[in-house]
Amino acid sequence: MAVKSGFGRRVALWLVPRLYSVVARLLFATYRITVVGGEHLRRCEAAPVPVVAAFWHYCVFIIVEINRNRDQGWAAMVSASDDAEFVARILERRGVVTVRGSRNRSGMRALKGLIDLMRQGLNAVIVADGSQGPRRVMQAGALFLAGKTGAPILPMAVAADRYWTFHSWDRTMLPKPFARLIVAYGEPFNVPAECDSELLETFRREAEERLNRLYELAWRQVGRSPHDEA
Repeated sequence: MAVKSGFGRRVALWLVPRLYSVVARLLFATYRITVVGGEHLRRCEAAPVPVVAAFWHYCVFIIVEINRNRDQGWAAMVSASDDAEFVARILERRGVVTVRGSRNRSGMRALKGLIDLMRQGLNAVIVADGSQGPRRVMQAGALFLAGKTGAPILPMAVAADRYWTFHSWDRTMLPKPFARLIVAYGEPFNVPAECDSELLETFRREAEERLNRLYELAWRQVGRSPHDEA
């Protein structure tokens, strides 16, 4: 969303998050949501440590909306780009604490900020393929968080039987009104505190495979091909 600086941008930054809240509330009131693997979520909620919820970028707003009313608070890293200010304000209005950064701008500082928030008891939500992709390719952020905090990574995926997709690198999905949604949770797993580059790559590949298997499972549950093949 490219909005130039000045008065128009200030108005948009005030208005867009409020409009999003209204639209999201109306849409989610119509969805029929089925949870798969809910025992994995309950296991994490019962544990004495926070969790790192990891998922592909295409469903970020759906994931946030589904989980925002849970008892534990959530924190998320949002890209440091100017346009991502809209995303940050939307998330903050939905009750998510945000830190800003990406692979190219202040990423490590943002991850350290997330670690501090997790040590205060907040869960972390992290887009596993990053803010720029490639699509469905695991980046190291979630692994870094899990290793430094001792928190398990909880894989998540979403599928819908009817949806729109945006012309973005991740094919962001917006389920249509009255859609049936599958929200799938995978088995949580831990990452060692100390990993050399070879071991880290092993865990990265395993995490990527877990997320992709869960992604494909969710889409099978709605009887459709994965959305990035449609």
